[in-house]
Amino acid sequence: MNQNSSLPNQRRRFLKATAAASAAVASPYFFSSPKTLADETRSKNDRISIGMIGAGGMGNGNMRSAKDWLDVVAVCDVDERRVKKTNESLSKGKAFECSDYREILDRKDIDVVHIATPDHWHTKPLIEAMLAGKDVYCEKPLTLTIDEGKQIRRVQKETGRIVQVGTQQRSTFHLFVKAMAIVAEGRLGRIREVQAAIGGAPTSPSIPVATPDPALDWDRWLGPAPKADYRLLTDQNNRGRGKTNGHYEFRWWYEYSGGKLTDWGAHHVDICSWALKLNGQTAGPLSISGTTEHPVEFKDGYPVQNDRYNTATSFKFDVQYPGDTRMIIRSDTDNGVLITGDKGRIFVSRGRLAGKPVEELADNPLPEDAIAKVYKNLPMERNERQAHWANFLHCSREGKEPISDVHSHMQMLNVCHLAGICARLGRELKWDDQKEQIVGDEQANSFLSRPYRSGYEIDMS
Repeated sequence: MNQNSSLPNQRRRFLKATAAASAAVASPYFFSSPKTLADETRSKNDRISIGMIGAGGMGNGNMRSAKDWLDVVAVCDVDERRVKKTNESLSKGKAFECSDYREILDRKDIDVVHIATPDHWHTKPLIEAMLAGKDVYCEKPLTLTIDEGKQIRRVQKETGRIVQVGTQQRSTFHLFVKAMAIVAEGRLGRIREVQAAIGGAPTSPSIPVATPDPALDWDRWLGPAPKADYRLLTDQNNRGRGKTNGHYEFRWWYEYSGGKLTDWGAHHVDICSWALKLNGQTAGPLSISGTTEHPVEFKDGYPVQNDRYNTATSFKFDVQYPGDTRMIIRSDTDNGVLITGDKGRIFVSRGRLAGKPVEELADNPLPEDAIAKVYKNLPMERNERQAHWANFLHCSREGKEPISDVHSHMQMLNVCHLAGICARLGRELKWDDQKEQIVGDEQANSFLSRPYRSGYEIDMS
């Protein structure tokens, strides 16, 4: 299937549905326009049809955020209970249901898909969706490895598909975007240090092998990952989820995720990298070193136990950049981003924006277009997650690069992945940013990619 396979009528409906976003005037601070994208989609015929790949908490939350503009017409998940619950909740039971996402990609009446699967299941459907002519909103982190990111970037360039990464902090206007405007206007001077404080990860006792719920296709849940037993330890203190290597808790296993380094790191390391680039400090990292604690012993970069969580529980990494600049990724301070420059420093999190340069805005405000420029002069409607979806829909309509594009995302995610490799091997790594290779360390370079399980390879046709 090529990128021109969408039906013309569906595309026209899609363009009409997002027309209001392009008319919005980008302003230095967030505001709600009297006429919104939602106003343009009140007619059922004007609404955008979307297919969901992954029907867990994040997928449902995103669809509720975008409900003013979208109709969920297809729901895919390897857990039948999730499919039916999501279909009833979002589509009153009228959506098409499936457990194989390729059935959604084959449908010519769907131009847009949302991927909210476990991390190890992001790259394969994302690449295949682009090749099938779909625009995609995909949750972070896009990849499990650095080499997967190379593939995604290449296919995006070849197909020209619009892909938004679910790093919604890039659309949080009153906090993160405003902080980036302060940086871009030179209020901090040359940046000397950025810190991403992302918190630690939990541990677990031994988790016994269990029989999956009959509604869960465990083999398909594993997908590209190695064959493994399903594990579950009931734990009512863990919000009823229990400790498992499956739903939600997959993020504490290197087999399926990168722990906090790619979970929250994909948010705060992203802001750190964004700040450096907006300040003209565009060079990639030179090296990474640090200290890490894991809940299990490692040998040659792999856990020696397979019955409990294995991602890093606490850590502090030092990432060196040219020009005597560094990034600190740590688990031991207040969650947020600290940016220090020659002229001052600011702290920004999901709850506050603070620092002397922020206080000085009272007497020396930012230029009226400062935030708009940081936001690529794209329309700003709503805020946070809703704004992120409005941005995606506008860029899909206009054929523009969204605020969280795959290329800048992978530049920063490479740092998160390098931190994970550094943690697993317990040694400093030298990085060649141009070649995207670890220098002089064959064993470390072996972690840049992972083999896909037979039958779950990426279909490049």
